Amino acid sequence: MDSLPVISFREKLWLIASGAAVVAAVVLLPWIGTAPLTPERVLARQSPDYPIFVELRLSRTLLGLLVGSSLSLAGALFQAMLRESMATPYTLGISSAASLGAILTIIAGLPSILGLPAVWLGALAGAGSSVAIVAGASARQGQLSSFRLLLTGISLNGICSALILMIHSLAREHRSISILQWLLGNVDSVRYSALGAFAMVALVVFVIVVSRARQWNLLMVGESWAATRGVNPGRLMRIGFFCGSALTATAIALSGPIGFVGLIVPHIVRSRISPDYRILMPCSFLLGGVLLATADAVGRTVVAPAELPAGAVMALIGGPYLIWLVRRKF
Repeated sequence: MDSLPVISFREKLWLIASGAAVVAAVVLLPWIGTAPLTPERVLARQSPDYPIFVELRLSRTLLGLLVGSSLSLAGALFQAMLRESMATPYTLGISSAASLGAILTIIAGLPSILGLPAVWLGALAGAGSSVAIVAGASARQGQLSSFRLLLTGISLNGICSALILMIHSLAREHRSISILQWLLGNVDSVRYSALGAFAMVALVVFVIVVSRARQWNLLMVGESWAATRGVNPGRLMRIGFFCGSALTATAIALSGPIGFVGLIVPHIVRSRISPDYRILMPCSFLLGGVLLATADAVGRTVVAPAELPAGAVMALIGGPYLIWLVRRKF
């Protein structure tokens, strides 16, 4: 396999700075909210400051970091697989299928299944179904093609979006409101057990994906080029597809569909820091979490005492950015 340039001192600084940004987000963002908290009371575990900080704000910040990191890494991964800088976790239909699965559980009125929130399980089931459909339709002689993945994913995305609109229009009023709230995408406090499981999935996938960064660099040039340099493109595509699907499904199951994170962060890292996937993927993972957690902090304060869903804040940021990006590229 061809050797790649040594990671520069500047790129190493960006890695350190990205990690420092995550630490800063964990330390600072939980203090932001409509109700002021006193550090002394939090450290003394006095109510109500301590429960608000630990059970609501800290868990919400950690969820924002994990969801943003997962969606951003999935975006970078799909961009490598499809060799398209505009690809996102939504491109392959995984997000729409997960949303459809969650909405079906809302319509059914199921609060929980086996002790777990039914919406989470519905989203995971929807995403798993999309993985099976897209992979099955895109495979030929045991090989996955980026072109077939893209076309199949776009088709599945359209089908799921149409079904979501149909269900939403036919649902009763209270169900319709619940569906709309979920579709807006929101970061909220969750149990630490759920955060721990999510973190384990995200970190395992992160290690699998980043350990193959050199292969992603070669795949970006082309499947034939990568194959001549010792890479098995079909196997690498399968690994990337299932890893990206796992990240997207888990994130959507806990937060609902949140767009633009998987587009904005990898693109900024690629254009401003490095296109080398040894740097791009770790920085996207770290900075994506910081972006979404910060967007959630802004959403809960900018129109206080009301709150803006994190998905709405990201749309307000990502929409203009996408328009600027399209004008610049095309």
